Amino acid sequence: MARMTNEELGAQAEKLLGGSVDPSGVADYITEKGALIVAGDASEMKNAFKRAKKIDGFRWIMINQEDLFAANTLSIGSKAGLISGEGTVLKNAALPRKAV
Repeated sequence: MARMTNEELGAQAEKLLGGSVDPSGVADYITEKGALIVAGDASEMKNAFKRAKKIDGFRWIMINQEDLFAANTLSIGSKAGLISGEGTVLKNAALPRKAV
């Protein structure tokens, strides 16, 4: 499948995951699976993971599947899940632990 832009990934989030635009702007979309941030290019990944850290609950980053290796190192310890533009879960999200 061809690389998708942020707009195309956003359309997929709405279509496949029942997402709607996040009115607060913290995430890009709110879906049935949790908050979702779109990163259509590998250069946007670092910023996407920084944004995800500020989100409570399940957080996902939607990427092009070809960018999995670029995202993988950034995802370590982040608790953010990765999902492809086709809706395939590439890495499961986990709930962040509360600081004690």
